[in-house]
Amino acid sequence: MSEHLFVYGTLMRRAGHVMGRALSQNAEWIGEAVFTGRLYLVAHYPGVVASTDPNDEVFGEVFRLTDARILSRLDDYEGCGPRARKPTEYVRELRDVHLDDSSFVQAWIYLYNRPVHAFPRIRSGRFLERD
Repeated sequence: MSEHLFVYGTLMRRAGHVMGRALSQNAEWIGEAVFTGRLYLVAHYPGVVASTDPNDEVFGEVFRLTDARILSRLDDYEGCGPRARKPTEYVRELRDVHLDDSSFVQAWIYLYNRPVHAFPRIRSGRFLERD
């Protein structure tokens, strides 16, 4: 199991969300990172789908989990825990993310698990700095 988590929205440190604070208390911030995907505004929160186009970048943060139990709390928050109604809104998958030092790390990421065609795309790849 990976000890890393990539976050790109409400779980980022600057978002100020209570679950982001819970993550920060149970993980060590590693730094900023990039995932190859497309970012959409689902509601007041984002969703990411993976992409094979290297120009599709989603910017976020990587944490090293110091207490793996935080993942079950985050799964519940993201609507993909064991009690979540299927199909879940998100799925947690291991994916490669690119760190600032040009290295890659495999990290958990919450990918959006429903159609995105009706949602506006955040082309900048930056949820907190969107227009």
